[in-house]
Amino acid sequence: MQYHLTKERLSELKSELERLKKEGRQEIAERLKRAKELGDLSENSEYSDAKDAQAKLEGRIFELDNILRNASIIKKGIGSEVVHIGSTIEVEKDGKRFIYTIVGSQEAKPEANLLSNESPLGKAFLNKKVGDVVEVQIPRGAAKYKIIKVE
Repeated sequence: MQYHLTKERLSELKSELERLKKEGRQEIAERLKRAKELGDLSENSEYSDAKDAQAKLEGRIFELDNILRNASIIKKGIGSEVVHIGSTIEVEKDGKRFIYTIVGSQEAKPEANLLSNESPLGKAFLNKKVGDVVEVQIPRGAAKYKIIKVE
């Protein structure tokens, strides 16, 4: 699977991975060491909690490694008239105008108008151009969006 990321998000994920590998692993190792000093591991809840935290940490490290290995940088503002990942679009729905940016799933924040290219709305906008009307199924029926501008 390919992950579409901005340069900024790629940098953030690299920093998180580095921090988890260094500080996170060291912190877990210290927790495990302290828990082992408490004695019987079979009834040691602190040891069990530390092992759970270690599993979560290693899972996140694995996830980040995978994302970074399969990352594709989003090129912003390449001057296309067609909506693609990285495009900022202005649309009209029911007489109201909205501005959305199409991003990869790792950066999606619908509350900030950052739509994932994998979301129903984001998918519907991809490869469309100014003037196109996009219809998307929502819980209350179909919603129609007219593309006004693509940047």
